[in-house]
Amino acid sequence: MRVLVVEDEPFLAEAIRDGLRLEAIAADLAGEGDAALELLSVNAYDIAVLDRDIPGPSGDEIARRIVASGSGMPILMLTAADRLDDKASGFELGADDYLTKPFDLQELVLRLRALDRRRGYNRPPVREIAGLRLDPFRREVYREGRYVALTRKQFAVLEVLVGAEGGVVSAEELLERAWDENADPFTNAVRITVSALRKRLGEPWLIATVPGVGYRIDTGDGGERG
Repeated sequence: MRVLVVEDEPFLAEAIRDGLRLEAIAADLAGEGDAALELLSVNAYDIAVLDRDIPGPSGDEIARRIVASGSGMPILMLTAADRLDDKASGFELGADDYLTKPFDLQELVLRLRALDRRRGYNRPPVREIAGLRLDPFRREVYREGRYVALTRKQFAVLEVLVGAEGGVVSAEELLERAWDENADPFTNAVRITVSALRKRLGEPWLIATVPGVGYRIDTGDGGERG
């Protein structure tokens, strides 16, 4: 299990990380909101542990973004805000569990394992096409057995393309499904992301460009580059 711990008290954060490691739980640390969002954009985590009161974007804002991403990542709020209305607002934001400070590390471990078991009950199927293996649950991609590290946006785009099973997906549809509702319809973000994704996956090119139409997973010769 790999978790992101967002906590602005360095000694507490390090104590949590070290304690979780003893329980075979890997933990990355972020001391403020912007660092947390950066880590979330480049790494795949099983669970996010959020302190609500942190510098930069708050734990509440990070929770909102996790929920809006559609990743289904469980959220455990770990905070000193212990009033009933604090807990109610936390759950309304999308928290799956709520643990107040001070707390016992073993209780945190038990809650993390319970969340991990719960999320495993409805795991989406692993998809395979043209030597590509995409695991939506673990957010991992392999090509011909080689692990491919992707950003969150690249993974989202690839997931849509793989789901089309070789069918063509327009740039408009990719923008709608892999970006949020505030995305500029005239942006070239799709083209840039697909280009970067194609390079990450390596040769022979797996994503084909269908001029004037969109993109698809090429099950033949690797498709056009562009």
